[in-house]
Amino acid sequence: MSGINKVILVGHLGKDPDLRYLEGHIPIASFPLATGDTYMKNGLEEEHTEWHNIVLWRSLAESAAKILKKGKLVYIEGKCRTRSFEDRNGVRKYTCEIVADLFTPLGRVSDFEEEVCPAEIPSLK
Repeated sequence: MSGINKVILVGHLGKDPDLRYLEGHIPIASFPLATGDTYMKNGLEEEHTEWHNIVLWRSLAESAAKILKKGKLVYIEGKCRTRSFEDRNGVRKYTCEIVADLFTPLGRVSDFEEEVCPAEIPSLK
């Protein structure tokens, strides 16, 4: 058996997706996702927020850049990947990312429509 690498997250975007293009015009988008849980400590309820680095590729990246916005609730399914890189000082660093296979916006449809200024909403008569 080769093992299972499956991540399922439901959380809020920490910022708008950052869409960029690699060589060959390959789209990649990334954003931080906040998940939280609560637990009891000394009889008091404590909350803990965990931040996840989300990466999306190709058409999924372009769709996320169009649909997802900071603060919106989203369901993410993917796999955990660790990659290494060298910082400016030549020191090898490691980072864990969630490479998304799919995402589903959660909440009301109106949460994902363009913001409308109240003055632009026609009055009902």
